[in-house]
Amino acid sequence: MEPVLKGRGLVKRYGKVTALDHCDFDLYPGEILAVIGDNGAGKSSLIKSVSGAVVPDEGEVFLDGRKVQFNSPTEAREEGVETVYQTLAMSPALSIADNMFMGRELRKPGFMGKWLRQLDRPRMEKIAREKLSELGLMTIQNINQAVETLSGGQRQGVAVARAAAFGSKVIILDEPTAALGVKESRKVLELIKDVKARGIPIILISHNMPHVFEVADRIHIHRLGKRLCVVKPSEVSMSDAVALMTGAMTPDEIAA
Repeated sequence: MEPVLKGRGLVKRYGKVTALDHCDFDLYPGEILAVIGDNGAGKSSLIKSVSGAVVPDEGEVFLDGRKVQFNSPTEAREEGVETVYQTLAMSPALSIADNMFMGRELRKPGFMGKWLRQLDRPRMEKIAREKLSELGLMTIQNINQAVETLSGGQRQGVAVARAAAFGSKVIILDEPTAALGVKESRKVLELIKDVKARGIPIILISHNMPHVFEVADRIHIHRLGKRLCVVKPSEVSMSDAVALMTGAMTPDEIAA
């Protein structure tokens, strides 16, 4: 089976620091791939390299088997690779519908939209409501309420729904439950499973091992700038995964 998103020999240097050292990466259709690694292991650089936020110095990225070069997150987005960053990148004062369509607003048909650049609000609100309903997020009653009135989990929900609505091929989630309580985290994990059920593969970056082990199909363990190994949560323990990540164990010891 061909990976949906693949990186080969990725290198990224910042001055004398090598953040990515000939790193490989594979995301397969319909899977949730967790990426874990110690702070400074280079996992952020890896994700940024495959999502257009940084351009790798060396190496290649393939999407659906075709070589791509994303020079910006916008280019990646146009190809169907959506990233939800930890900071969520939302405008708190704007409504849910406005946030969902930020940067890709729909204009009214004909003269009004083309020349007067008027927005087609009813259509944007309708699509936003549909997308939130599809993902079971209709606890959000009013699509026109400002994002700043939402809880942390609801905001994360809107960000994921936005990615799922437009990310046709790959969704990257950066620490989606980091700032959330138990109940809110639970909702976001259910949402991640819903997105997967719709056939969209997900890259999940997380420090939260129980969450990783609950939702991931495979775990990419990143160490010292490269992929150390890929393990299945069903085949290794949480403590083994942490030991691999920190260097206390090697993949050979696990295999043995």
